[in-house]
Amino acid sequence: MSRPQRVPAVASSAVSDRGLNERRPLNEDSFLADSERGIFAVADGVGGAEAGEVASQTAVEVLDEAFRHQVDGADIEDLMELSIQRANASIYQMAQEHARFSMMATTIVALHLKDNVATIGHVGDSRLYRLTPDGQLIRETEDHSVVEEEVRAGRMTPEQAANHPSKNVISRALGAEESVEVDLKTVEVAEGTEFLLCTDGITRHLSDDELRQLLVLNEDLDAVCAELKRRCYERGAEDNLTAVLVRVGDPIPVEQREGELEPTISPETRLAATQPLDETHANTASTPEVLVPPSRKAFPGLSSASSVEPMPAAQSPLRIDSPEQGASRSGRWVISILVFLLVLASAAVAFYAGARYGGKLPLVARGAAPLPQPANSPSPLDDSLATFERSRREVDMDPAQWLVNQMQSELVSQGIQDPLSSTNAEFLYLYGRASLLTGHNEEAAKALEQSIMKASQDSTVRKEATLALAALNLKSERDKPQALTHFDEMLQKPATGNTP
Repeated sequence: MSRPQRVPAVASSAVSDRGLNERRPLNEDSFLADSERGIFAVADGVGGAEAGEVASQTAVEVLDEAFRHQVDGADIEDLMELSIQRANASIYQMAQEHARFSMMATTIVALHLKDNVATIGHVGDSRLYRLTPDGQLIRETEDHSVVEEEVRAGRMTPEQAANHPSKNVISRALGAEESVEVDLKTVEVAEGTEFLLCTDGITRHLSDDELRQLLVLNEDLDAVCAELKRRCYERGAEDNLTAVLVRVGDPIPVEQREGELEPTISPETRLAATQPLDETHANTASTPEVLVPPSRKAFPGLSSASSVEPMPAAQSPLRIDSPEQGASRSGRWVISILVFLLVLASAAVAFYAGARYGGKLPLVARGAAPLPQPANSPSPLDDSLATFERSRREVDMDPAQWLVNQMQSELVSQGIQDPLSSTNAEFLYLYGRASLLTGHNEEAAKALEQSIMKASQDSTVRKEATLALAALNLKSERDKPQALTHFDEMLQKPATGNTP
């Protein structure tokens, strides 16, 4: 009688943070990390104020639901593809039926582990790496973006791709079109293998060599996640950042595989040991002048008639630190360059024009934002909006502390005891946001609804409260159309007051 094969335990850790960009108050990334069921995913929402966070959360929830109800003996690869296709259909339908979601989409990279088999599904430019027991780091996904496929085809060098103006253009994302092609892969897993799933907020700041050294030289998954965040903050963290680390079986001792590391991999990897994250320093770190707020755009398949033109060596464009991006699968360079130039002039105009007049949805813009302004130039934000942004950041940094201090102070100044009885739309939004971040979803929903009703029709506060309530409804209700119907009803209610 044969002895049953030992199934190695699966351990995981995750980090997700909105980064340092003041113009990105919401974290549009979502992740799933369920070691018990062996399902993991990272999604990077596209669309900024048009609810990229709703798209990424929807993708993760659909995937989670599919694997939660999987049938014994089901083909995992088929289930992976069907669940990602279902997520694409759900996001696309919401984008078509609700104008405020018309530009939303998301990337996704997913991993399922069972016994010694790993199944990987992937759309977009979020990545999955596999660290073998002997310390080799293998990137299991290929970015669906405009220049990396040109590199793979030999029409562009990695050096040209690193500074190419189309480096941030992605060619596939969930919700951008009615159907999507999903990259699938199945690999055998040896005990001691580790996986890293991450968004480009991580890979724009850490090279593959640096990631490998960090993983090889540290056995504590939580410490590695903290170190990934610390290094991103140290280098500007101008994008949302999310990473999920997964280990199959017992960790491999550092001394067993550190000999495989080259003495000097890159200048960034000289300090490989993890360091504690100094939150005070991280949140006040200045962004290097060479960094430009990230802008992600995606176009449906381009024709293969021509290729992306390599950048001349003498050209010196403004540099954006980000991971290598791939090329459009079919290469319609003339069209993509024209749209790209329009995006540089006005991202919002370009995407609205494409969504409304171009047939298939030719978007996707991930968090486009203006270039950093010189220190002496006036801010484009008026005083009230700047104050609102500062208040929102205070909530995000420590929502529990805000509820204890700032909320109590505001209640005293308004002469009320119940926060929900306030007539101040901005305060209600901030209270709802703090409640949401501390896990009090029911109270958050009430506060956000009150904020929407009391804010002026076109105010920033009403828009932000609307998006937050949509995300909360989609997360808490299985029937998403019902959640959106409720959401529409809220929007149709007349405003009863003005924002401060």
